[in-house]
Amino acid sequence: MLLPPVILVNEQDEPVGIMEKLEAHQKGLLHRAFSVFVTNAKGELLLQQRALDKYHSGGLWTNTCCSHPLPDEDVLTASHRRLMEEMGFDCELKEVFSFTYRAEFTNGLTEYEYDHVLIGQFDGEVRPDPAEVMSCKFASPDEIRYLMLTAPETFTHWFHIAFPKMAAFIER
Repeated sequence: MLLPPVILVNEQDEPVGIMEKLEAHQKGLLHRAFSVFVTNAKGELLLQQRALDKYHSGGLWTNTCCSHPLPDEDVLTASHRRLMEEMGFDCELKEVFSFTYRAEFTNGLTEYEYDHVLIGQFDGEVRPDPAEVMSCKFASPDEIRYLMLTAPETFTHWFHIAFPKMAAFIER
């Protein structure tokens, strides 16, 4: 299965090429990604449980949606596109921080990403795509902290890095 291309970047997030997504993950090359966190009016975060047949981290809980911009897309445009594709809604988004992380998975794939993190607010109906999302729920930052302490293995690698920063942003 040929997956769409990702944008390869250097440590300053400057594009250095493009590559098919699976190949970039097999080779562990740094590429541009984004993670969207959506809250409701109560300040709860919308979490998704990734579909079991995702190419990595299937069945794990994570932020509202995440993906990679296509070579002709900026991060904001790609974030809106994937939010609609994965969760069935769209909302205003703004970027609040970015970080780089590397995680190796047991299936031989490596996530090495320059991750742009965006936030939005939404209180309407969520209609997740079952091919992408097994389940979703709103949870308070305190509930999420408790779950991450008692069952850390049920969350994605990148969520462990991004959530504390996002919680600090939300709670200030």
